Amino acid sequence: MIALFRILALYFLLTAPIASWAQDLKIMTVTREPFSMQERGDETGFSMDLWNEVAEDLGWSYDIIRVDSFSEMLDAVSSGEADAAVANISITSSRETIMDFSQPIFESGLQIMASAEGGNVSIWNAVLSLDLLLAIAAAFAILFGGGMLMWHFERRYQEYFDLTARDAMFPAFWWALNLVVNGGFEERQPRSPMGRVFGVFMVISSLFVVSIFVARITAVLTVDAIQSQVTNIGDLYGKTIGTVENSTAADFLDRRDLNFVDYPNPTELIEAFEQKEIDVVVFDAPILAYYAANDGKGKARVVGNLFVPENYGIALQSGSQLAEPINQSLLRLREDGTYDAIHRKWFGSSN
Repeated sequence: MIALFRILALYFLLTAPIASWAQDLKIMTVTREPFSMQERGDETGFSMDLWNEVAEDLGWSYDIIRVDSFSEMLDAVSSGEADAAVANISITSSRETIMDFSQPIFESGLQIMASAEGGNVSIWNAVLSLDLLLAIAAAFAILFGGGMLMWHFERRYQEYFDLTARDAMFPAFWWALNLVVNGGFEERQPRSPMGRVFGVFMVISSLFVVSIFVARITAVLTVDAIQSQVTNIGDLYGKTIGTVENSTAADFLDRRDLNFVDYPNPTELIEAFEQKEIDVVVFDAPILAYYAANDGKGKARVVGNLFVPENYGIALQSGSQLAEPINQSLLRLREDGTYDAIHRKWFGSSN
């Protein structure tokens, strides 16, 4: 009987700290759709729904404190001001040195988001490019010069060219243009010896002019298409990249020597993308996919494969006694299908 009493006393001593802390836990979070957000005053999102199930399973009560930045959320946990943080928190070695994590609650990684229009190249983009505009101007100059030279040879031999230099400008240009496009006018064949020689030269050279002009358009379109396509990390060089400051994506871009613009939060990052201040976004794949499928539908596309795989977890104080019961609860939620149901609710498929 005494042995039984000692066992019970030891049990209560071991569990008392957890029970007392778990009566009114202070949980930090930050808005990260679709993991943590507020809808009509309710806390919702994949991570928030999962945490609610964990707390209910363990009989814990808690208060949610929503802050503006990721760093503020994590600092509150590492300093001991909060018991845990729940959002899309990547488990990294640097963070493990100052806090603990639950077992992974979501498998993620980084991905690239580009404009939905990025893969479509318009011929007008090519025509309005500086290189092609210069080529068009040169072609007009050649046609005008060739037409006026033919006027000089033919003005005394046929009525069509029997005009003053001022009056002959457009007819001469029109004659040269038709020569290049249609092979010339049958009734307006050159009659002067020099006009005939120059006419033959114009007909032969026009074949090369047209070929060069078509090749130039094709080259501009091809280069434009290549430059506008973003399909992998290698295509990021030369692009204006945006991400969230102090994120794992920012760390990755730093390691790859990729210049980027960092924003305080995903909301400002997405606004910059929508305003075309940046070409591409590099950030957490599920957040980009959620935006592209909802608010960004038709405006954005997630491209390339997942890179820098990472796991999300619940951040806890270093040495927290909440870790073990949380991990046990997460295992139960996976085993009874609750986790899969939450995953399907937010992502359309089980993990």
